[in-house]
Amino acid sequence: MSSQFFKYHALGNDYIVIDPAKCPLALTENAVKLICNRNFGVGADGILYGPFLSEDGAISLQIFNPDGSEAEKSGNGLRIFSRYLVEAGYAQSMDFQISTKGGLVSVHLDSPDGKLTTISMGQLTFDSRRIPVRGPTREVILEPIEIGNQRYEISAASIGNPHCVMICDKVDKLLATSLGPLIECHSMFPNRTNVQFMKILDRNNIQIEIWERGVGYTLASGSSSCAAARVSFRLGECDSEIKVHMPGGVIDISISDDFSINMRGEVSSVCEGIFAREFEELLRSQEPPNTARRQEGLAT
Repeated sequence: MSSQFFKYHALGNDYIVIDPAKCPLALTENAVKLICNRNFGVGADGILYGPFLSEDGAISLQIFNPDGSEAEKSGNGLRIFSRYLVEAGYAQSMDFQISTKGGLVSVHLDSPDGKLTTISMGQLTFDSRRIPVRGPTREVILEPIEIGNQRYEISAASIGNPHCVMICDKVDKLLATSLGPLIECHSMFPNRTNVQFMKILDRNNIQIEIWERGVGYTLASGSSSCAAARVSFRLGECDSEIKVHMPGGVIDISISDDFSINMRGEVSSVCEGIFAREFEELLRSQEPPNTARRQEGLAT
């Protein structure tokens, strides 16, 4: 059986879809690292591993960062995976659900081909216990954080995965790449965190630069867009309809009356292919014998 893969990007944030029904490889930590490596592998910001189908037809997905760690949720990844489900014939309607480690999400196809999709990402929480953030139980809004000898102000949140938002007068790649890794691994965040540097443009537009946990500097991120937009709304800086501007493009965020978040954006197909036999042998050579596929906590 040939080991197929499918590559997509959402505003420059690229993922490889590996369908266990079409790829017999064991997707272990070392395999993830090698496949995502842009010099020695295919290259990607992560891997979408699925679908895993239960008897009642429910669809589950695992999401892996290029460092081999597992992500709870990814907005761009979910839009990409939704398009794959359409193209592979798994999605039989315009509306369906996907189960992730970060919770269940609802999908609506704005176009039948899956190129434009709205994901209902659920409600975001500022509760320090659920993000998590160390210290007493509280909502983490405009809190001080010390990086080196500098003092900054951040708001932290979770939408199934952790985020840290910093409001700035100016945002750029240099800021994200210099402060991002220090905040990601700050002692405040026991599980590390995604970081967004946000500039408020007006009541309906924000600009963000992103440092993504386990990935690094990223051109776009769906869950980061949700977190930044929700923080701007919570602070009264923006209305409920927000366009999030990133280096890779724009995502539309809508915040409902119950504070649930809908994310709408495009997905592009890049390529599909088959891993070379030599590459497969390299992947297998790094793993102990009888290594099982990674399906922790998901339906098979």
